[in-house]
Amino acid sequence: MQRTGPAYGAGPAGFKRLMKRLSSPQNSYQIIHVAGTNGKGSVCYLTAQVLQQAGHKTGLFISPHLCSVTERIQINGKPISISDFKRICQRVLDAEEEKLNFFEILTATAFLYFAEKKVTWVVLETGLGGRKDPTNICRPSACVITSIGLDHCQILGKTLQKIAAEKAGIIKPGVPVFCPPFARPVMTVIRETSRAKKAPLFVIKEGSPLSLKNICWRTKQTVLQKDGRCWKLNLLGEKQIQNACLVYRLCRRLNICETAIRKGFENVQIPGRFEIIQKEEKTIILDGAHNPQALANLLTFLQKSPWRKNLAVVCGFMADKDYPAMLNLLSKSGAALYITVPNAKRAATLTQVKNALLSSVRATYFGFPLQALEAAWEHCSVVLVTGSFYLVSSVRTALLRARVARRH
Repeated sequence: MQRTGPAYGAGPAGFKRLMKRLSSPQNSYQIIHVAGTNGKGSVCYLTAQVLQQAGHKTGLFISPHLCSVTERIQINGKPISISDFKRICQRVLDAEEEKLNFFEILTATAFLYFAEKKVTWVVLETGLGGRKDPTNICRPSACVITSIGLDHCQILGKTLQKIAAEKAGIIKPGVPVFCPPFARPVMTVIRETSRAKKAPLFVIKEGSPLSLKNICWRTKQTVLQKDGRCWKLNLLGEKQIQNACLVYRLCRRLNICETAIRKGFENVQIPGRFEIIQKEEKTIILDGAHNPQALANLLTFLQKSPWRKNLAVVCGFMADKDYPAMLNLLSKSGAALYITVPNAKRAATLTQVKNALLSSVRATYFGFPLQALEAAWEHCSVVLVTGSFYLVSSVRTALLRARVARRH
């Protein structure tokens, strides 16, 4: 059955009926439900790693994937096997009555897999928004809203308040909610929703209780401090301190000990988020920043790093993203721009990107990502690949394959 486009799908009511036919596997374990415009992937990976370090068999459901769709469904950091994925997907399709879309099939498969493997905790990332997302069928033990920004406006709404209302749709009666401080209009939506649901709301400021001590660029770690002690966070990024504070307070609320939290912070690995690959004394930075908010944070952080000079940017975008705003940010960065087309149906064409870029901004255009990477590599010592996870995926896959080929 061919399923394309957002119009297809069972929708919230149809998905709930599907899960009832499958015996509601999502009720078999405790769930942490995470929504947000940016940062939710980092919070999910970090939370899952902490729970794993605490001794829990932990499921993780995230999107998008970089190399294989199986990456979206993990237990203790190990993706679902191809055989299990095919088998459980078939169970979902056998129970299908309404036409399911791709994400609904994946969500149902994840719920079934985690129940079958008897996990104790699941960290569950929303796909789009929250209120109508298929993941929202769950009854979580805690909810997290990481950020609110203008993204997917054609679906979620064209104002921050409307988008906040969609994200706040994951808030459940009596279930604690964790979020950073938002601007007043957004915070009003979150507070009113929490109050109506009688859900305890915890607004976590950066520095509470973890603050930045320094960044160790050599080891690619952020060094935090709490009560005079250093905490190592195996992540780099402008908002990772805020994410760490959210996860810390969430996990302490769940009675996870500090030892497990520290180990989780030290051992977390997230592909495609300020991921650094060294090659032939040159540096490639992979970051799937795919909206203006994420890209602005990325560029701000990059300026603090030792990789801010002699920089080339290989970029490509989805047509439904605000790529004109992202191009405006990149054009002000002073980096050489190498523009390409991600390998995806929704990708913005070179013509679309050219029309959105000011004529005064110099850029070079390539039909394929690896052509852009090779050209950028030839002229600059640092190459940032960004604008789309689809672009990061193709570049990362090619680099990893080349690394394996050299070993053999």
